[in-house]
Amino acid sequence: MCERNCNFASEIRQIEQINSYSEQKNSIFYMAYTLDTSKVESLSKIIERSIVKYWDTPALSDYQGRTLQFKDVARKIEKLHILFEEAGVKAGDKIAICGRNSTNWAVTFFASITYGTVTVPLLADFTPEQIHNTVNHSDAKLLFVGDYVATIIDGKQMPCLEGIINLPDFSIIEAKSEPLVYAREHLNELFGRKYPKFFRKENVCYFEDKDPNAMCLINYTSGTTGFSKGVMIPYRAMWSNLDFAMKTMNKCLHPGENYISMLPLGHMFGIAFELVFPFVAGRHIHFLNRTPSPQVLLKAYAEIRPTLVISVPLVIEKIIRKKVFPKIHTLKMQALLRTPIVGKKVKEKIREQVMNAFGGNFFELIVGGAAFNKEVENFLRDERIPYCVGYGATECAPLITYAHWMDVVPGSCGRPCANIEIEIDSTDPRNIPGEILVRGLNVMLGYYKAEEQTRQALDEDGWYHTGDLGIMDEDGFLFIKGRSKNMLLGSNGQNIYPEEIEDRLNNMDLVVESVVVQRQSKLVGLVFPDYDEARKQGLNQKAIEEVMEQNRVKLNESLPVYSKIFKIELTETEFAKTAKRSIKRFLYK
Repeated sequence: MCERNCNFASEIRQIEQINSYSEQKNSIFYMAYTLDTSKVESLSKIIERSIVKYWDTPALSDYQGRTLQFKDVARKIEKLHILFEEAGVKAGDKIAICGRNSTNWAVTFFASITYGTVTVPLLADFTPEQIHNTVNHSDAKLLFVGDYVATIIDGKQMPCLEGIINLPDFSIIEAKSEPLVYAREHLNELFGRKYPKFFRKENVCYFEDKDPNAMCLINYTSGTTGFSKGVMIPYRAMWSNLDFAMKTMNKCLHPGENYISMLPLGHMFGIAFELVFPFVAGRHIHFLNRTPSPQVLLKAYAEIRPTLVISVPLVIEKIIRKKVFPKIHTLKMQALLRTPIVGKKVKEKIREQVMNAFGGNFFELIVGGAAFNKEVENFLRDERIPYCVGYGATECAPLITYAHWMDVVPGSCGRPCANIEIEIDSTDPRNIPGEILVRGLNVMLGYYKAEEQTRQALDEDGWYHTGDLGIMDEDGFLFIKGRSKNMLLGSNGQNIYPEEIEDRLNNMDLVVESVVVQRQSKLVGLVFPDYDEARKQGLNQKAIEEVMEQNRVKLNESLPVYSKIFKIELTETEFAKTAKRSIKRFLYK
C-alpha cells in the first residue's frame, strides 16, 4: 500500500530524524538500567493503520460544530506535511501547539507525530510569559495557536520561531520564512500537484519511528510546585499507555461510539486518553472547545452520550454536590431511604439519575489527576456507579495505576499498569507511607535541558521518584497519602499529611475546597466557602464564619492532637489550579 508514497523525500526525513535523535541523546540523562523495548510498535504506523481502517467513519468533531471523517483528517495531515516539507521543517524539529481543544488541534498533533517532529503541547491557559518562555525553552520552530492565544502573545518575544500559524484555518499569523509563506499560499496547488487525481487510502504512508527511546513529546507541566518543567516523553511511553488502554479499557467499546474530550490537550492525561487512544480505536471524538463547567458538561453528556467518561475529581465532585446531594440530603429523602422496601426503589431512582447525568450510556467513569473526595467516592460506590480511580504523572505519560470498576477498592487508585513496576520506599510498605517509585516503559527520558533535575527524579536503577507518598496492600492496590513536599512536621516530629485533613474538611458545611498550611508550628485551614449556598440560606459573612468555627471544632474531634486545626481563614475566590484541577499549593504556603 505504501510503496507509491514512501518516496525519496520521506526517506531523507527518516535519515534526518536518526541524526537528530543522535544529537538529542547528548542532553538526555542515561542510567545503568536498561529497558526491554522489543515489543514496542511504531506509534506513527499505528495511527496510519487506524486512519486507513476507519477511513469513511466520523473521527473528530468540534462540539456543536463541524465533523471530520478519518479520510478528512488524513487529507489535512497530508497538507500539513507538505507545508512542513516546503518550509524546511526536518524530523526532530520542535512544533508547539497552544489552543483550546479542537479538531484542528488534533490534526496538528497527528501531523507532527506522523512527520517525525517532536510535538510540544502547551496549556491554553498559560500566561503570555509562560507561553513565550516555554516556546523559547523548547526550541520550537513553528507555533500553532488558537484564536485567544493569538491575541495575547508577542512574536518578538519568541525570536527563534520561524512562523506562528492560526489553528482555526491554518493561516499564517507571523512568518520569518518565505518558503513557509509561499507553501501556505499555494498549499492547495502543491497538494493537487502531488495527488493529481485523488487522495486515497493507498496514499497514506507515514514516517516510522524506529527508536522506542527517541523523544516524541516535550510536555510542560503546570504543577503544584510552581515551576514548569519540560518532560521528555519517548515513543515507548506513548505506546505503553496506548497498549494498556487498548487491552483493558477498549474491551467494552466499539468503533464509531461517541467520546468526549474535555481535559486540556496540553496535558498528558488529555493527550493519551482523550485523543490518541480513542482515535486509534476508531471512536468519534467530540471536543468541548469551551470551559468544561458542570452546566456545559451535563448538556454535552446528555447530547453526545459517551460510552466512556474520563474526568478529574473536581468536576465529578461539583456535579454530584450541586446536582445530586441537595436532592438526597433532605430530611424527607433520608427518611425514605431508611424505609426497607421504598428505600430500595429510591436508591434505584437515584442511581438512574446519576447515570443519566453522564449521558446514561457509559460503561465506566474513570477519575484521575488528583485526590478523590471520600464522601463522593463512597456515594458512587453505594449507588453502584461503575467508577474507578486511576493515578498517574506527566513523567509517566501519564498512567501508573488503574483497576477496572468491578475491582475497585475504596480509597485506592488501582494496581500497577502493564509494562511498569512500583516500589514503596518504606520499611513497612503496607502500613508506613513512603515515596512511590515507578520504573518501566512509561517513564520519561528526563527533563529537557535540566540534567540536575533529571538526576533528582530518575536514579541509576531506572526508578522515577514521584514525590508522592503511599502504601500498597498485599494485593498490589496503591493508596495515595499525599505529596512528600506537602508533608508537614508536627512539633514533636509527627508526620502530618494535609491532604487527609483537607479531605475531611471539604465534606463539612459550606466548604467548597480547602488548603491546610502551617504557620509557626500551628495548622491553619484556608477555606473557599460555598457563597451561593450561603446566600440561599440568608447567611451573612459573620454567620459563615460561625459555621466554619463549628466545622473546625467538629473536625478537631476526629483528629489527633498534633494535627488539629488552630483556626480557619476564608478566601473570597477559588484557589488557583493546574490543568488537572489540583490546587497550586505553593501559592498559599
